[in-house]
Amino acid sequence: MKKIYYILLVMLFGACTSHTFEDISEDPVIIEEDVTYTTNVKQIIDGNCVSCHAPGQTASFRPLTTYAEVKTAVENTNLLDRIQRQNGEGGLMPTSGRMPQNTIDIILQWNTDGLQE
Repeated sequence: MKKIYYILLVMLFGACTSHTFEDISEDPVIIEEDVTYTTNVKQIIDGNCVSCHAPGQTASFRPLTTYAEVKTAVENTNLLDRIQRQNGEGGLMPTSGRMPQNTIDIILQWNTDGLQE
């Protein structure tokens, strides 16, 4: 009987993850108004990029801590290409693994909407 409880306990804890629905959902995120940096993009960049792309970090040569820096990265570097690469593909950003497609879509929509602050 103890063995059954142990197995159930292992299954219960093994099923727990820290992912939110938004992290794992591939459903498109529909934003009715124009996507802006402050409202929609900043939190994505802060959560996925600034741990490396900030002063004093490994990729400090290309900081992504301000609107101007992120806008410049979209306009003048291959940021949009790098975030759309697949896991295992060279140059994928973030290096920890591909962001969910719905998160990438928000950044792409921001570009389409004119990179508004």
